Amino acid sequence: MSNELQRLESVIDGIGPLAVAVSGGVDSMTLSVVAHRVLARDSRMLHAVSPAVPEDATARVKDYGLRHGWRLDVIDAREFADPDYMANPHDRCFYCKTNLYATMAGTVDCQLVSGTNQDDLGDYRPGLRAASEHAVRHPYVEAGIDKAAVRGIARELSLHDLAELPASPCLSSRVETGIAIDPATLAAIYRAERLVRTKLAPDTVRCRLRTDTVVIELDNDSMAKLDADLAETLRRGVATMMSTAGISHPVSFQAYRMGSAFLRPADER
Repeated sequence: MSNELQRLESVIDGIGPLAVAVSGGVDSMTLSVVAHRVLARDSRMLHAVSPAVPEDATARVKDYGLRHGWRLDVIDAREFADPDYMANPHDRCFYCKTNLYATMAGTVDCQLVSGTNQDDLGDYRPGLRAASEHAVRHPYVEAGIDKAAVRGIARELSLHDLAELPASPCLSSRVETGIAIDPATLAAIYRAERLVRTKLAPDTVRCRLRTDTVVIELDNDSMAKLDADLAETLRRGVATMMSTAGISHPVSFQAYRMGSAFLRPADER
């Protein structure tokens, strides 16, 4: 057993009965597997569904829950009933996580934990403030584990589908700060990204909604494969998807840049 897995299991064992906020990404999924491995029935997994959660993430959580025998609850965190979240301010994630953790705390009577890892601490993460306010613990942080180590643990446990899983933050992260969140828009964004994956099989794709354009961001290798004919086919297909949400912006392609839809106030940079 690797030192990283040993440390993580020790932290989880020390926490005792817990509930993992599992989104469907590699971090929270791997944490859930390890928590169940250490605590068995003293571990619970809570997955929130909403228009911002990709369908494949929910399917992944349910599949793992069934195969691994998790105590899994699928909940509605009701962030879409929160006008502060829907307005999409620069600290939207604070309102999202506030609703999430408040709902989860009302569902279970044990310690809430998240899949936050050490790399997350070096970025602007308003959701961490909400976690602190709800006394959520972060086992990876307590065990000194970063993103690469999380993927290493997944490989060690033969969770190869998770180890290679691309990052895929919530669909609301594709909408530029200040543009109101709309469920129909998020559904169109999801379908647009799925279309691009089908036609191009990129390592990374983000469909960004900006004030006057829709930008498809791709990893560098995929950008290099994007010839004029394929670009036009994708441009038309994405435009059709977005039109279902009443969006008629022109569609363009750019190299992927993490968090490029997020506009942070100058005094908080």
